[in-house]
Amino acid sequence: MMQNIRQAVESGVPDPFLYMHPLMRRNYGQWDWHERPRPGVLHHVSLMGDEIWTVRAGTQRQMDTGTIRKLCQIADEFADGYVRFTIRSNIEFMLADKDRVAPLIDKLLEEGFPVGGTGNSMSMIAHTQGFLHCDIPGTDASGVAKSIMDALHDEFINERMPNRVRLSTSCCQINCGGQADISINVQHTKPPKINHDLVANICERPSVVARCPVAAIRPALVNGKPSLEVDEKKCVCCGACYPPCPPMQINDPEHSKLAIWVGGKNSNARSKPSMQKLVVAGLPNNPPRWPEATAVVKKILQCYKDDAKDWERLGEWIDRIGWERFFDMTGLPFTRFHIDNWSGAKYTLNHSTHIRF
Repeated sequence: MMQNIRQAVESGVPDPFLYMHPLMRRNYGQWDWHERPRPGVLHHVSLMGDEIWTVRAGTQRQMDTGTIRKLCQIADEFADGYVRFTIRSNIEFMLADKDRVAPLIDKLLEEGFPVGGTGNSMSMIAHTQGFLHCDIPGTDASGVAKSIMDALHDEFINERMPNRVRLSTSCCQINCGGQADISINVQHTKPPKINHDLVANICERPSVVARCPVAAIRPALVNGKPSLEVDEKKCVCCGACYPPCPPMQINDPEHSKLAIWVGGKNSNARSKPSMQKLVVAGLPNNPPRWPEATAVVKKILQCYKDDAKDWERLGEWIDRIGWERFFDMTGLPFTRFHIDNWSGAKYTLNHSTHIRF
């Protein structure tokens, strides 16, 4: 009997049941209890007594076809082809037979895929597209993620953090990497430099003006040619104007830096969701290994690991000890960049026709 496939739509997630393991479909919403036999393995038991094992392995977010074929071959051989990817680019293999778990893990390790990321461990780093797909990046988020994960590999394959740790990297300040316990993103420190000779030939000026989130861009006439100008008092150096208008160059090898934010949280377990807060500004955007950013992340995680109580998320730990002690423990400097003195807030935005609330 053919399964009816849900009509494709332009938004939303695909039908979750179409490629789901038969045991998961049969017991959907009927799971009784679960355990973690070892890092990277979940064991679920349903009210009807059915059991299923999930093996989680780390992969890069952007994969070549050879790697994808290799993972599919492993899934066909050990898991009857049932796999899925998590939001943080971990691949999960679903198995109904306990005896196949150990051989699957051995095969994954043999092929270079670490098994872990469950429970109170550090999951794979969620990151934005970087230079491969996006037109805004000030750095390559996937490179930063790779460098940091190399340094924190042991925290992925072991469960020895106070609670789960979520990291993200973003290649621009728009931060589609999202909230995380620790987030690394680009910090443009100067407004865009405009090549006025090219604007009229390349840019659709109304689109550029509309794209600015703080209404800092307006049309201008420069040297007799239609162009644009930036109100630097309003500009937040986000880089959103660059994609529709490349002559508004904002990337700079000297003045584009990395910033680190902490305390972001999406869930409402034990405490409310929270926004992340800036703790380090002006780190060098230093490819290919980004040693300065990696060292700061390792230091923050070590302090959290040593001092937090069981089940405290990183932001909850900071709320308990206070920011003064956090900066003392981590040895991070408190600078003028930590003070929110931006004037382009609600009342400033209401002065323009772009944003009303």
